[in-house]
Amino acid sequence: MLLIFTHKVTNRLTYTAKQIFEKILGVEMGFTTKVEEFIKHNGPKMTYSKQPLQNEFFIRSNDLLFEQGINDLEVRVSDWDGLPCFFSAGDKSTVPFDVFSASFFLLSRYEEYLPHVKDSVGRFPVKESIAYQNDFLELPVVDLWAYKLLEALKDRFPDLENKEKDYRFTSIINVTTSHAYAMRGIARSIGGLLLDLGNFRFRDVLDRFSVMMRLKKDPYDNFFELVDIHKKFPIKTMFFFQFAKHSAHDKNVSTNNNKFRYLIKSVADYSIVSLSTSFISSYDKNVLREEKKQLGNLINRPISYARLRYNKVNVPATYRNLVETEFTDDFSMGYTHEIGFRAGTCTPFYFYDINTEVRQPIKIHPFAMHDYALVKYKSKEEVYEKMDKVYRLVKQVKGDFIFVFSNELLGGKQHLDWMELYQSLLKRYYV
Repeated sequence: MLLIFTHKVTNRLTYTAKQIFEKILGVEMGFTTKVEEFIKHNGPKMTYSKQPLQNEFFIRSNDLLFEQGINDLEVRVSDWDGLPCFFSAGDKSTVPFDVFSASFFLLSRYEEYLPHVKDSVGRFPVKESIAYQNDFLELPVVDLWAYKLLEALKDRFPDLENKEKDYRFTSIINVTTSHAYAMRGIARSIGGLLLDLGNFRFRDVLDRFSVMMRLKKDPYDNFFELVDIHKKFPIKTMFFFQFAKHSAHDKNVSTNNNKFRYLIKSVADYSIVSLSTSFISSYDKNVLREEKKQLGNLINRPISYARLRYNKVNVPATYRNLVETEFTDDFSMGYTHEIGFRAGTCTPFYFYDINTEVRQPIKIHPFAMHDYALVKYKSKEEVYEKMDKVYRLVKQVKGDFIFVFSNELLGGKQHLDWMELYQSLLKRYYV
């Protein structure tokens, strides 16, 4: 067991150290505030405080993990053998920065508590993040730091044991609009037709008529094609269906439509099905609770997983609401239009609520890529080049490589054949 001496054991320190050592590295650890106990310990040990006791493995602590609430922090990014890092620890420290405080800053989404201007749908903008501003968004730095820390510890303590976890790959299909034209009802179909005509979208008019006359399949209706593709690969796949009332931001098929209900039940026979929440439910817990209940009743299974509309995570309110409505896992931690790691990690972690200084019982599964982040690329080769770099890093730290595709984009051609690209990415990254 690795014993950590510190002058004070706090919730923040316990949370962060357990994530790094137990969840990422598989190292058994414990704390002590007693010098005598630390000196007597014959196994691997380190000090995390302002000063070392002797010449032991030492990381000089920043104040962050011993504070409460939110404070103004000066974050200056420096280099640790090619890796970006911050919260410098000085020359005496074995590791040149406070890896625990830096990890907590990213995992807790500390910067999202600080004043910022939200985007058009109320999200924290990616360009406000320290990772984007310092060009390390595409690095799972918390995991990379952890493994470099392990390497340094093993240099000092060759007998230090760790249990390695396995690389895992998960593909998520997000369904906020199950059909472009079908199952829309007369009023909405006529309204859509008039809108297409008014905007001179004559190709859409033709497609709409073709689908309504059953001359061609709805372009978004690719669910069983996806199910067949998933059968070819031994990967975890999940479908998140929106099951909400119509609104300005939520325009899926009516939850009362029997064909739509049958579709969801059919997909649930082959894959995990859970809830893609509505925009309204992001600020109305009663609506969120009702959506969860209705979808669970439909598939006759409890709904425990959530994905938020537009990946609109607002800390801490979002996760408090999910906890209160009895969700156990969230798959929204990422940016819709940028590849990378919003929380600096590719390992699932529990949400730490800074306002209450308590770890909340909801597990966050950060995704590396949303398909809309790929729209800017002109060819499959460009996509591969970008995604291969991210994949290699996640594989290196034995993390979870999660990406999100929507049935909408998979139903389009544009400059890329999205369904062909999706299949090739599955084949490329599932091992």
